[in-house]
Amino acid sequence: MKTIFIAGPCVIESAELLDTVAGRLVELNRRLGVEIIFKASFDKANRTSIHSYRGVGLEKGLTMLADVRTKWGLRLLTDIHESWQAAPVGEVVDVIQIPAFLCRQTDLLVAAAKTGKTVNIKKAQFLSGADMRYPYEKAREAGAQEVWLTERGNAFGYNNLVVDFRNIPDMLHISPTVIMDCTHSVQRPGAAGGKTGGNREFVPAMALAAKAFGTNGYFFEVHPDPDRALSDGPNMLKLDDLEGVIKTLL
Repeated sequence: MKTIFIAGPCVIESAELLDTVAGRLVELNRRLGVEIIFKASFDKANRTSIHSYRGVGLEKGLTMLADVRTKWGLRLLTDIHESWQAAPVGEVVDVIQIPAFLCRQTDLLVAAAKTGKTVNIKKAQFLSGADMRYPYEKAREAGAQEVWLTERGNAFGYNNLVVDFRNIPDMLHISPTVIMDCTHSVQRPGAAGGKTGGNREFVPAMALAAKAFGTNGYFFEVHPDPDRALSDGPNMLKLDDLEGVIKTLL
């Protein structure tokens, strides 16, 4: 099975940012012989503070993502937070992602499945890998032909996540495709004064550890200047560092 790579900015900030990241991904795809799926969110509905930047919205965001596909030829992934968003998103992207906190929401899973697109379900911070059998079954029984599961750490105590890498083989018993979210797993939720902190220096090690446990896909949020990003900056990988990390995984 070919290794899956997913990368892109946490949230759509501007067309210029999307072009910068997409252009680099195309270059890496060609030079490394991989296929990196482009990821960006049109809306971050689960920000810590009501004052935090959320994105450009559904209509404008889908137009901008469609422009990325037309200009750069990349496959696309984005997330949805409400079931009514599934149909229009399914017209544009290849993979619909279900956020971790929402992975038990039956209507959301069913709506995503009915689009016919691949559904990537992030494991909730409060679930074990084995518990992901039930979200997986909901999507499959609603008609999804391909369902991926994504590990992103568990909450133990306040403002911290811990990755139990045994979740990866547990989820491989459920789905043939298990993705490691290497950047969200180093988050410090709510630990930065009304926004999420993180420790991006651990991202490469998270990826290598996941490889040792058998994961067959990797998710990286990347940005040219993470310290100035409008969402998730502390745990995002610098765009210039992505190539080196992928090379170690190959």
